[in-house]
Amino acid sequence: MTREDIFKTVDHTLLAQTATWEEIKEICDDAIKFQTASVCIPASYVKRAKDYVDGKMAICTVIGFPNGYSTTAVKEYETKDAILNGADEIDMVINLGDVKDKHFDKIKGEIALLKSACGDKILKVIIETCLLTEEEKIKMCEIVTEAGADFIKTSTGFSTSGATFDDIALFKKYVGENVKIKAAGGISSFDDAKKFIELGADRLGTSRLVKIAKVEA
Repeated sequence: MTREDIFKTVDHTLLAQTATWEEIKEICDDAIKFQTASVCIPASYVKRAKDYVDGKMAICTVIGFPNGYSTTAVKEYETKDAILNGADEIDMVINLGDVKDKHFDKIKGEIALLKSACGDKILKVIIETCLLTEEEKIKMCEIVTEAGADFIKTSTGFSTSGATFDDIALFKKYVGENVKIKAAGGISSFDDAKKFIELGADRLGTSRLVKIAKVEA
């Protein structure tokens, strides 16, 4: 597996609260140069970034981020607005309190609603694995599959830890065949990226791999 192969799985990400337009342009330029799968950026920059990349790169943004406890109506509006502004992919955060309260039908309904709002655009569902038990993770694999989302994703990168090899192996075992897997948060080397892919990850949410490549160039 070459670095080029790995880059094709990367959502090159900048979601820092202080992200400036100059920084967003830089990651767009880098994503185009290294041919990543997408750039993942704050919703406030989607329209400008879409115009800036001019069809050369997919634009991904986040919904209900990073805590997931916006109301479903707000998440639906955010999703529709992001797509109207040019987003190609949506990464939504579930309500973790609903997981703890076992309101699984509510979670499934919310995911299905946002997938409907996405239409033919990709929907990834962030379940924040570091805050869930193994039983809850398995249940979320089931819910995400039944709701018709395109991806299940490990982490926001804003909680206590990011993706782990064990979580990707667990996803691979329990998620439906129609659902792909995104590992995100803390992916800091090409060796780790390769292992995540070998375990079943189809996408990687990270900014560090591009930074490594730029330093070594």
